[in-house]
Amino acid sequence: METTSVLNHPGFARIKLFFALSRTTHGLLDMATPALGAMLWLGTIPSAAVILLGFLTAFAGYTAVYALNDVVDYRVDKQKVAQCGFSQSGHDLDTLCVRHPLAQGLLSLKEGILWTVAWGMIALLGAYTLNPSCAYIFIAGCVAEAIYCLLLQVSYLRTVVSGAVKTAGGMAAVYAVTPDPSVLFLIFLFLWLFSWEIGGQNVPNDWADMKEDRELDAETIPVRFGPENSALIIFYSLTVSVLLSLVLYWVTPARLSSLYLLGAVLTGVFQLLVPAYQLYRTGDTRDASALFNRASYYPLTMLVIVLISQI
Repeated sequence: METTSVLNHPGFARIKLFFALSRTTHGLLDMATPALGAMLWLGTIPSAAVILLGFLTAFAGYTAVYALNDVVDYRVDKQKVAQCGFSQSGHDLDTLCVRHPLAQGLLSLKEGILWTVAWGMIALLGAYTLNPSCAYIFIAGCVAEAIYCLLLQVSYLRTVVSGAVKTAGGMAAVYAVTPDPSVLFLIFLFLWLFSWEIGGQNVPNDWADMKEDRELDAETIPVRFGPENSALIIFYSLTVSVLLSLVLYWVTPARLSSLYLLGAVLTGVFQLLVPAYQLYRTGDTRDASALFNRASYYPLTMLVIVLISQI
C-alpha cells in the first residue's frame, strides 16, 4: 500500500513527465551502444571506475540529448499538437510515456531547458573526466541534434545528421577507454552504427509520423520518397549494417570467438532484416513501429553477443 501511494504521489507523476521528455525507456536501451563500442575495442570489461563513471555519463548524455530534441522542436511540436494532436496509442517504444510533454503544456519550456542543461552539464563533466575527446564528441552531438531538429521543414538530409548523432555514444566510449584508437576501427564502427540508425530507427520512426509530417510540410524520407522507396532505403541500410557487423570481427582489436559471427548474423537477420522485409511487403505503419522496436534492442543484443564471444 505504501509503495502504491508513493507511485501515485503528484510529485512522482511530475518526475515521470521529465523522464518522458527524455524518452528514458529508449535512452536506457541506447546506453548499450557506448558499452558495445568500449567492449569491441578493449576486448574485456573496463575497470569498475570507468564503468560507474561511464554509466552516469551515458545516462546523463542520452537524457540531455533526447530532451534537447523536444526543446528545440518546441514550436513545431506545438503546431503539430494544434493541427494533428498526438496519439498516445502508438506501437513504438517512444509512446510508452507521454509524448512531447513540453508541447502539450504538461511541462513549461523553462523547466525543459533547465532539465536539459542540468543533465547536459553532468554529461559534459563526466565525459571530460573520462577523456577530453569524449567531451568534444558530446558537444558535437548536441550541436548536431539541434541542427537535425531545425532541418525538419528544410531537407530530408536531416536523416544523415541523425545517423551521425546516434554514433556519438559509441565513438566517445572508445575514447573513454583508450587515448589513441585505430582510425580504421572508428570508421567501421561509425558506419555500422550509422546504417543501423538510418534503417532501424530514424526512417521507421518518421514513417510512423508520416501523416502528421505531411500536414506540417516536413521534409523526411518517407514524406519525400514515399513508402516503397523508403522501405528499400531501410532494407539496404540494414543490410549494410549487418555486413559491417561481420567486418568488425576482423577490424576490432578484441579477440572474439567465431560465436560472434554466428550471433551477429542471427541477430541481424531476425532483429533487422526480417522486420524490414515485413515492412517492405505490407507498408503498414504498425510494421514500421515493430521494426523500430526490434531494432532498438539491437545494440543491447550485440553487446551480449560480444560478452559471450569473449568467454
